[in-house]
Formats: sequence, C-alpha cells, structure tokens
Amino acid sequence: MSKVKVGVVGYGVIGQRLADGVARQGDMELVGIADVAPTLALRALAEKGMPYKLYCANPDNIPQIEAAGIPVTGTADDLLDQVDIVLDATNAGIGRKNKEIYQRRGLKAVFQGGEKNDVAEVFFHGYANYEKGLGKDYLKLTSCNTTGLIRAVDCLDRLVGIERVVVTIIRRSADPGDTHRGVVDLALVEPVPNHQAKDLMLIMPHIQATGLLVHVPTTHGHIISILATPKKSISKEEVLAAFNAHPRIRVVRIADGFNSNTALFRYARDLGNLRGDMYEIAVFEETIAFSGNNIFFTISVPQEAVVTPETMDAIRASLKMQATREEAVAMTNKYLGLK
Repeated sequence: MSKVKVGVVGYGVIGQRLADGVARQGDMELVGIADVAPTLALRALAEKGMPYKLYCANPDNIPQIEAAGIPVTGTADDLLDQVDIVLDATNAGIGRKNKEIYQRRGLKAVFQGGEKNDVAEVFFHGYANYEKGLGKDYLKLTSCNTTGLIRAVDCLDRLVGIERVVVTIIRRSADPGDTHRGVVDLALVEPVPNHQAKDLMLIMPHIQATGLLVHVPTTHGHIISILATPKKSISKEEVLAAFNAHPRIRVVRIADGFNSNTALFRYARDLGNLRGDMYEIAVFEETIAFSGNNIFFTISVPQEAVVTPETMDAIRASLKMQATREEAVAMTNKYLGLK
C-alpha cells in the first residue's frame, strides 16, 4: 500500500516533533515542512544536512532564508499540492486562517491544542475517542496537559469506569528558550475549573471533572495530581498493573531518583532521545494512594513531545488508515517505539 503524504506547517516546538513523528511512521511519508523565517530550528536542520524539505510560507522571505544557508525547495503552495493531509503547528490563531486555504484546496488538516475547539469537526484524542475522528476533514488535538491527563484517566476508565475526577495542575510557565516570558518568581493561580478539566469532559462526557491550575517558573514538564472516583473498587496493584501495561505511560519510582520533572528530562537525554523528548507521561509510583474509594496519583507531562503520538493517531483517523482505536494506536506505538 502506498504511503499517505503528510506536510507539517510551522516548524516550532511542536512542529519539529510532529515532523520527526511522521518520519518514523512506516506507512506515512513526510513530504516537507513549511515555515516563514530562518529560525534556530531551521538553521539546525540545515546543519544536519536538511533531512526534511523546506517550503516557505512567505515567498518574500525566501532570499532571507537562503542567505542564512538554509535551502528552500519551494513555497507552501508547492507543499500543499503534494500532500493528503496537513499537520498545522502554527501559533494560535494562524491555524484558523490557514484552514481557509486548506478548505479551498479540499485538504484535510489536524490542528494543535492552541487553536479554539471550533476550528475542527472533532476535538480529538487517540485513545479516548478515536472512532469519532474517522473520515473527518478537520481534527483538533487536546493540549499537552489535557492529552496526558486523558491518557491516565482513560486507562483507568476502561478498567473500572471513572465517574469523577478532580485535578490539580502545576504548570510550567514557559518552554525552554521562551525568553519573551521574562524572568519570573511567582506561582500564578487560575480560577477553578481549569480548561483541562472542561476539555476532558468534552472528550469523555460521562465523567465529571474540575480542577485547579497553578503556573510555576519552570520549563520542563507539568505535574498533575489526580483524584479519580471509580465505579467499582480496585486495588493499588491493579492500578499499577494498568499503568504499567499502557504503552504511553511510564511508571517511575521516586526511590530510583525520579523525584522531579527535571529528573525525567535528564533521563530522556541520557537515553539519547532527540532533544531529551519523551512521548510517555510518567506516573510516580509512590504517589498512587486511596482516599476512601477514590484513587489518587500524580503524573508528569512532557509538554513538548507528548502530543506527537495522538497527532499520528489523528492522521490515521482522518484518512481512515485504521478503522478502530486498537489498530490505530498499535501502529503509532510500534513506529514510535512505545511498548
């Protein structure tokens, strides 16, 4: 079977990782990426030998990009002429404008968490509602925090059923390199409920959710504590076994040194993962506990890479590459090395 042809528009924090994710899928072809300026990410790509073809979204900027030593294959229009689907990883708001271009061309597209939900037909998560995305032209991914949160809740929901969750999110304030956010010394509290809890209910409407979010001055990963009310009793051993069996969840132990967000980042870097990325969320084993019948646990969400697997799932759903969630996530997991 011929490979589906994919283009990535926007080669920033998320776009880089989506391009890498597509390139690893044995049944997909990354036709190229599109961006507008000679960013550090593109300079690094050129220095690595330009493994991905670059198409410029603003033709007027081509001389500037080429002057920086970055080869340009063509314009964004040239890229769109060749693809079956677009992964739009542009800044929030730009994807909505780009959608008009995709619609005129009859192109399918997947948008990232920064866009408003109504940009797409389906608010999508590969594990929780894959079938709703089948054949749809426009899908929108959940945010990084919501993606990780739903993975963990969906894992338990399929095991025993979950009625209600209460979440507390300790959110990194910026990605590494986001100097425009300034040097900060604060913990900024948002009103309850946070958008992640509301978004979870959009994906999993049978669960009641609320939550608190606190921004803190760190860059590597979010920490989320979750209190989940199951429909039937379950033991800690069963919870642990379910998490251990999930390909996109990594169970770690504080006693082994995994005592912080940065410990996970360092470990990923020591594994040799590109950019220190991890596709899995981490569950801290020693935080799994019970309050009455309620399950309590804490996860870490690697915000830069965590949405990559679910985005690959979205391609599979939109193009109907696999008819079921089980088939689709298994293929994505295989190519990304998630076991």
